[in-house]
Amino acid sequence: MEKVIKSDAEWRAQLSPEEYRVLRQAGTERPFSGEYVDTKTVGVYSCRACGAELFRSEAKFESHCGWPSFYEPSESDTVTLHEDDSLGMRRVEVRCARCDSHLGHVFHGEGYATPTDDRYCINSVCLTLQPAG
Repeated sequence: MEKVIKSDAEWRAQLSPEEYRVLRQAGTERPFSGEYVDTKTVGVYSCRACGAELFRSEAKFESHCGWPSFYEPSESDTVTLHEDDSLGMRRVEVRCARCDSHLGHVFHGEGYATPTDDRYCINSVCLTLQPAG
């Protein structure tokens, strides 16, 4: 996968202020406010910043946490995981492997009835959905 590297000015020109705040500054959109929280459309979710495929609708599930949740990425190498000790808690940040944009966080062992027991909690503003067919 070819990496996408842009200057801060290039990202600011490409992204809306909210997209920039979340994708490039590791922000978080308000819970239950995102475009894809409740969508059940079948398709592929890609990175809004670079277009890389990240998740498939088959792995999306209702976690009732306020953000779209997936139990696994579409391929193991589409995202990277990073320790995040910000805000006084220990979490695992999820980033796009292609452009290093912040996507959200992954949580393990919460008891969801999914094949992996992982919850990739992803900001809607970081995604673009391409419906199947």
